[in-house]
Amino acid sequence: MPLLPKLHNECLASLKTTQNLLAFSGGIDSTALFFLLLEKGIAFDVAIVNYNTRAQSAEEVSFAQTLCTTYGKKCFIHSVTLEPANFEHHARNVRYGFFEKIITEHHYTTLLTAHHLNDRLEWFLMQLGRGAGLVEMLGMREFEPKQHYTLVRPLLHVSKASLLGFLKNNEMQYFIDKSNESLTYLRNKIRKYHATPLIETYEEGICKSFAYLEEDAKRLLPTLTKRIQDLFIIPRDNDDLINIRQIDKALKLLGVLISHDTREEIVRTRDCVVGGKIAVCFGKESIFIAPFKEAVMDKKFKELCRVAGIPPKIRPYMYEAHIDINALR
Repeated sequence: MPLLPKLHNECLASLKTTQNLLAFSGGIDSTALFFLLLEKGIAFDVAIVNYNTRAQSAEEVSFAQTLCTTYGKKCFIHSVTLEPANFEHHARNVRYGFFEKIITEHHYTTLLTAHHLNDRLEWFLMQLGRGAGLVEMLGMREFEPKQHYTLVRPLLHVSKASLLGFLKNNEMQYFIDKSNESLTYLRNKIRKYHATPLIETYEEGICKSFAYLEEDAKRLLPTLTKRIQDLFIIPRDNDDLINIRQIDKALKLLGVLISHDTREEIVRTRDCVVGGKIAVCFGKESIFIAPFKEAVMDKKFKELCRVAGIPPKIRPYMYEAHIDINALR
């Protein structure tokens, strides 16, 4: 069996020590990743969502079940019917909600997705057109820590053509979702007219450029300095672009994705609750982020918080989570 382009050594070493769940669809990308993981001796199970939007949806689920039975994998299936309005947004929420439920209930530590080089370039071009910065344009990372697991994308350096060639050379079955060809969606337009032609002509150079940009992004975005349970404390910078990037990173770890308007609100107010769930508050020297709670606190605790400069919206979470104020120093 011809080898796919190699996975990064760091990725392989990591996946051999974790409990892995593969997000599967039966399409080219996830089917190729399924067999690549088998070839590399990586243990994993499978989760698939049936949106019941196409006649072949049931066939794709049946295909997943057959593969899992053949190769001794567990297969978790979720069937759902969604309204057409804002379908992609709702489908993503349902999909990741299902994956995270399985991860929690069955103690997986890693979610594997089959995003590849073409997907990465499509995202880059979409963000470029929206006026985003480097960190936002890169978007997809090979390793992305979440609240209770790590999202891993092992194929970000592999093109769609390489994956398709692998399947065809080995006469492996796969499905094609015709909705991905509809030019109703902006991403599909970018794929057809821009990303695919660029990859076909400049694949090697694009792959190298993303590797260089990754290194640059690490220098532009420092790591979070303190996390205690779900409380994040970020050094406040004079540059609000750095602040909002750090805030965005913390919110993602708490499972919250924010829009451009929400980012602007955070910077403008410097004291708000995102989506009614997460408090983001600017102190004199630090930015505090924690789940938003309401609690009756004793006077001594409130006074200690006041002296320590802890914003009022952050205090109830600390009180309920029994976080020692001295641990923040």
